[in-house]
Amino acid sequence: MRTRPCGDTGLLVELDSLDEVLALHADLAADPPSGTVDLVPAARTVLVRVAAAADLAGVAADVRARAPEPVGERGAGEVVEIAVTYDGDDLDEVARHTGLTADEVVAAHTGQTWTVAFAGFTPGFGYLVGSDDRLHVPRRESSRTRVPAGAVGLAGEFSGVYPRESPGGWQLIGRTDHVLWDLERDPPAVLLPGTRVRFRVA
Repeated sequence: MRTRPCGDTGLLVELDSLDEVLALHADLAADPPSGTVDLVPAARTVLVRVAAAADLAGVAADVRARAPEPVGERGAGEVVEIAVTYDGDDLDEVARHTGLTADEVVAAHTGQTWTVAFAGFTPGFGYLVGSDDRLHVPRRESSRTRVPAGAVGLAGEFSGVYPRESPGGWQLIGRTDHVLWDLERDPPAVLLPGTRVRFRVA
């Protein structure tokens, strides 16, 4: 674990793996250092944002002193169920990459609990990690200029759902009508870090 200041009110914690990020984020969320106003996990870092009057050196010492336990079952947050129609343009390509049939890809996707490791790319987009390594696939060789809202995809170790139409290079396996980003909600995003997700066949 390495810590470095990020401006006057931030501490960037660098870690060696996504599992370490998940463990530290869960630990800090359960017992935030004094003065913490926000926690922002990413693939290999956790940004700890603090109030202007907070003791940043003290926060860094607090974080470095922690020895978080691995997160059981990839998280302990709220469970969101998302219904998916599995007819994505890349479903057969994912099957080819994984050596599974299309039906087995769907079974693997719906047969595990996913956890939102972090958010990014576009508002409401959560990077979900699961326990079934068979679904690790590369991004498409060329990105699409338009991916529709609700498209469900895979890339690397992650699954995700496009909350709005945007360009994208993930392998698309299905689609959902679940609204993942709505400014009229509080919070607007459904898929917050730590949230667990179960996909089911629509």
